[in-house]
Amino acid sequence: MKRALEACMPTTIHHWCIWHIMKKIPSKLNGYKGHADIEQEMSQVVWNSHSKDSFDRNWNDFLLNFGLADNKWLSDLYEDRHIWVPIYLDHHFWAGMRNTQRSERMHSFFNKYITRNSSLIQFVKQYDNCLESREQAERESDAADFHTVIPCATKSSIEAQFQDAYTHQKFREVQAQFKGKANCITRLTNSALGYSVYEVGEQVSSSIFNKFVVTYDSVAAEVKCQCLLFESRGILCRHALSVLSFEQVSQVSPRYILERWSKKVKRRHTHIMSSHDEPLMEPRSKRFDQLVFRSQNICEFASESEELTAILHRAYDNVMAEMESFKAKRKGTSSLSHEDANLESVNELQSPPRIRTRGRPKNRLGSKLDKQIANATKKKKTKVLSEINLFDAASAVHSNSSQYQGHVMNYQFRVPAAGDNSLGV
Repeated sequence: MKRALEACMPTTIHHWCIWHIMKKIPSKLNGYKGHADIEQEMSQVVWNSHSKDSFDRNWNDFLLNFGLADNKWLSDLYEDRHIWVPIYLDHHFWAGMRNTQRSERMHSFFNKYITRNSSLIQFVKQYDNCLESREQAERESDAADFHTVIPCATKSSIEAQFQDAYTHQKFREVQAQFKGKANCITRLTNSALGYSVYEVGEQVSSSIFNKFVVTYDSVAAEVKCQCLLFESRGILCRHALSVLSFEQVSQVSPRYILERWSKKVKRRHTHIMSSHDEPLMEPRSKRFDQLVFRSQNICEFASESEELTAILHRAYDNVMAEMESFKAKRKGTSSLSHEDANLESVNELQSPPRIRTRGRPKNRLGSKLDKQIANATKKKKTKVLSEINLFDAASAVHSNSSQYQGHVMNYQFRVPAAGDNSLGV
C-alpha cells in the first residue's frame, strides 16, 4: 500500500495506525517475556517524546532496557518512524484525524450496523441506515450550534472569541486547552524587538513536568509552540494560550480561527440529493443538478482555448453580480417588521375540521329505548317549567291588580261548604 500511494498520489501524506502496531506486539515479540511491560514502555516513548532528538534517545534506551536491539521488526519500525511516530507527523495538518482514529471511530461506528455474518442485502440496507444516522446527527448538531450556548470555563476574552465562532464539538476541544492552561507555568527566557521566547512548564503528574518552547511575535501577532498542536490539529495549545495570557492579549489573530470549524460554514455536500432529504430541500437539489449538468457542457466547450475561457469568466462575473443584486433587492422588499405585518389574515384562520378517529368511540351508542326515555324526560321537564312560569305570571298579575288608583280593593271569600265545587266571592 505504501508504494502504491506514493506512485498514484505523490502529494498525499500517508501514515500508519499506531493501534495496529501495538496490537502486533504479542505476535512479533512472542519470544520475549513481559509483553505488557514492553507495550507500556513503547507507548510512553511514542507519545511522550516532544522532539525528534528525545525520541531517538528514548527509543534507544527502550531497546537496551528490554534487550530488543537485534529485533528486526522494531528495527524496521524505527526506519519508517516518519510515517507513524507523532513527533514526525505533527508538522502536517491532519484536520483532527489521529493515528488511532481507525480503531476508535470507524470500526466502532460500523459495528453497530453490520457484522461479519451480514449478507449483501443486509449490507445495502444497513449502509442506507448508516447514512441516515449521520445526516440526522448532523442536523441535530446544527440545531444545537445555533440555538444553544456552551458557557465559557474561564474569564478569557479569547475563549469567548472561539465560543462565538466554533461549533460545539470543536469548542469543547478548544475549551479543554483553556482548562489545561491552569497546569502551565510560563517563564520569559529571551525578548528582543517584539520577538519573545518563553519556556512553559506543564505539570502532567505529581512529579513530572514537561517543558515546551513557545515563541511570540507581537508585531505579526503570531504564536508558535514546540508541540505543534495548531499545525497538526488546527487548535491553539494550552502552552500558547498561557503565553498569550502572559502577554495580556485579548483577541487572537483571525489566522487562528479556521473557517472549517465555524458554525456558519456552508457545506457544499448539502446540494447532493439523498434518499433522506427533507421534502422542502428536494426542489433545490433538483435545480442544483440541472445547473451542474448544463454548466458542465459549457465548461467543456470553454476549456478548448484561453479566449473562450476568458469569455466564460466575464459571463460568470456578470451573472453573479446580477443574481446578487436581485437577491438583495428581493430581500429588501420582502423583509417586514412585526409592526408592518398584516394581521387581517389571522382572523380568517379557523380550527381544522374534526375527523373521526379510528377505534371505539368515547361515548356509548344509545339504543332506541334510551332515546325515548331521554325525550320523555325532556318533555316532562319542559311541561313543569311551563306550569311554573304560568304560576309566576299569575302571581305577578294578582299583585299588580290588587291596587287601583291608589285604593285598596278588599274581597271577602267564604269558606266553601262540603260538596260545593264552586268558589264563592
